[in-house]
Amino acid sequence: MPDDMPARSGSARLRELPTRLVGHVSAVADRLVTDGFAVADARRWHYAVLTALRETGPVSQAELSRVAGIYRSDLVAVLNELSVQGYVERAPDPSDRRRNVITITPAGWDRVRRLDALIDGIQDELLAPLDAAERAQFKRLLERLYEHHFPAS
Repeated sequence: MPDDMPARSGSARLRELPTRLVGHVSAVADRLVTDGFAVADARRWHYAVLTALRETGPVSQAELSRVAGIYRSDLVAVLNELSVQGYVERAPDPSDRRRNVITITPAGWDRVRRLDALIDGIQDELLAPLDAAERAQFKRLLERLYEHHFPAS
């Protein structure tokens, strides 16, 4: 929990508000992810890009931006970092030399597998008080909220 955030609100009204509860738990989740990735010398965008590449295979930067959920302008910096670290390669698209195709390297495959294990541990830490059935129910409810607020286009 952030150092400047009180452990619990004294107000019964505030404790019953889903927006307040979600906000506080979200802050804890954000800290766990940020701190966990920092230990691994990674950032959440690294994981998003490597995971997207694992799912799509070689892909244009524009498509990678869409799949990873990263603005194209921000993606360039992330790709620069991952390229320097040897986790991705950029090459001109043979069918359109104006575009780059991004490919995950063998080192990138190893990296995303290690980050998978890290993020799984973070999920376990966040959801520690819930049993398996509660975790599944919690995930289903979050997915419903997500789909409601971010409908497929």
